[in-house]
Amino acid sequence: MLDALHRSIKTGARVYGMNFGSVGFLMNEFREDGLTERLARAERARIHPLRAIGEDIHCKPFEALAINEVSLLRETRQTAKIKITIDGKSRMSELQSDGVLVATPAGSTAYNLSAHGPILPLDSTVLALTPISAFRPRRWRGALLPRNVRVGFEIVEPSLRPVSAVADNQEFREIARVDVVEAHDVTLTMLFDPGRDLAERILVEQFEN
Repeated sequence: MLDALHRSIKTGARVYGMNFGSVGFLMNEFREDGLTERLARAERARIHPLRAIGEDIHCKPFEALAINEVSLLRETRQTAKIKITIDGKSRMSELQSDGVLVATPAGSTAYNLSAHGPILPLDSTVLALTPISAFRPRRWRGALLPRNVRVGFEIVEPSLRPVSAVADNQEFREIARVDVVEAHDVTLTMLFDPGRDLAERILVEQFEN
């Protein structure tokens, strides 16, 4: 589904997914009958992806879009050390952890939820900033950020403690820094069967075991 959504960025096509697998949170139930009628009745969910802009330790720039999240992950046994800034202001001089991620509301039930981050309603105006196995500060659980901020990550000791950045299905290794912002200029449209829209599924997820 994420691959299809990424391909739709260039075409503007609306995406209606059907679940052939085991999870399929962004999918509709698989049924071949009445598909034309289902498409005609489908409800729309419009989302904005995140844009990651950064460079690696060799000064090579990179840029990618992420529908679910942008995650930073340690590449070796060494704990990652990451400085976090919000709109250019330092908010945490050094997070020691396996990594950290920024999730959209649509992606808050994916990796973010597995890392014990909050589930966000689809129409919320915040992003989830969630640590992954934080060591120091030990009790830091993350933060909710306005969707219009620029989240900056700078890798401390990047050669000794290499970190990769992953934007959905794209990975960039040995990064030095990366900024994450919401891509207001990109709008994606997903289609859902009535009563199965994304906002409802995110709500239901918070009450199911």
